Amino acid sequence: MSGFILTGADEAVAQALRGAVIAIGNFDGVHRGHQQLIAQARDMARARGVPAAILTFSPHPRAFFAPDTPFFRITPQPERVRVMRRLGLDGVIIRRFDAALAATRAQDFLTRFILEEIGASGVVVGHDFHFGKGREGNPQILQAFCAAHDIACNVVPVVEETGGAISSSAIRAALTEGDITAANRLLGYRWFVTAPIRHGEKRGRDLGYPTANMALRDACALRHGIYAVRMAVNGALHDGVASFGRRPTFDDGAPLLETFLFDFSGNLYGAQADVEFLAFLRPETRFESAQALIAQMDDDSARARTVLAQADTTPSMITPDPD
Repeated sequence: MSGFILTGADEAVAQALRGAVIAIGNFDGVHRGHQQLIAQARDMARARGVPAAILTFSPHPRAFFAPDTPFFRITPQPERVRVMRRLGLDGVIIRRFDAALAATRAQDFLTRFILEEIGASGVVVGHDFHFGKGREGNPQILQAFCAAHDIACNVVPVVEETGGAISSSAIRAALTEGDITAANRLLGYRWFVTAPIRHGEKRGRDLGYPTANMALRDACALRHGIYAVRMAVNGALHDGVASFGRRPTFDDGAPLLETFLFDFSGNLYGAQADVEFLAFLRPETRFESAQALIAQMDDDSARARTVLAQADTTPSMITPDPD
């Protein structure tokens, strides 16, 4: 098939995705463990001459069951879909996670999604996949269902590296600690955020460091501090240094990502931008004077330039789409 098909939460599954091999899960982060599922689904689909697709859910069940508890999404839905497309999938099918779905029994879940809506020819899940009311469904129930309906089924074992399993929880913990190196290693690509560039207080301009300001999602738990980054905006890539935090030297306000782009001048207000993170440089700090802050920003910029010049080959998801 040609093209990429996104089926929204309230849309019927496109005819072109009927009979697909599907990988099922929440896929927050689309990390290296998730990528094993995707690779197996893609390989199985190619061998059968059918599409490879993801079946996922929105909102995340954790956000549904505890709506008042902030939940740090590594990759919100639009970013997840972008990563999945870059990994060679033919489509993503999103289904709404609501009270009705939460109350659906495991067998009914399989009949509805695998047989009726998709008519899947193959299914790939992780070793810890659970589904249906009270999480009663498990990989063994799925395998029995698939065997009874002549559907191929692969259950992917845990993907580990030194120190334990690769998991979304481990990546959230790394980002919360500012350990960008570990987060990117577990993801298999550089973590990035997407948001429009907004007007700020123009303090950076007065300091000689004009910034592109982005308000990230309220639940973003990235450690406050200074980072070496790359920004993609208006079709171009720019190196820079960014501060994420509350600006304790000035107003201690709402968290904001403020990115200073090296060797750039221009107006970016209102543009949608991607920022990927390559390294954590230092924690956010309060300075006693503007002069002290500028001296530190000079040092931060020099360190960021060094990091970016020596950047490793970890894949980027913010470079132009190959197709």
